[in-house]
Amino acid sequence: IKMKSPDNCQTILEIRDEIDAIDQQIISLIGQRSHYVKAAAKFKTSEMSVKAPERFQAMLQQRRIWAEDNGLNLDVIEKMYRDLVNYFISEEIKYLSEK
Repeated sequence: IKMKSPDNCQTILEIRDEIDAIDQQIISLIGQRSHYVKAAAKFKTSEMSVKAPERFQAMLQQRRIWAEDNGLNLDVIEKMYRDLVNYFISEEIKYLSEK
């Protein structure tokens, strides 16, 4: 899909349509990410290996760097990923308990 640049949008409706298209792509990518999380769960044997606090902190730090590289608020991006990954962790723990 060819998107218009923000500068080429002529109306607020065009801008909203472009934002909706981006959000649809973001949600699709989160769905793809969830498939990898489920695949990773097969290799984990304990709740601690799911939570992996050192990995979690390193992942958050990398996302902060990427946020900074893109001129975004580091705390907002960290919170978004913290919430997302905590959800996936809870799903992995459920999967682990069903093994």
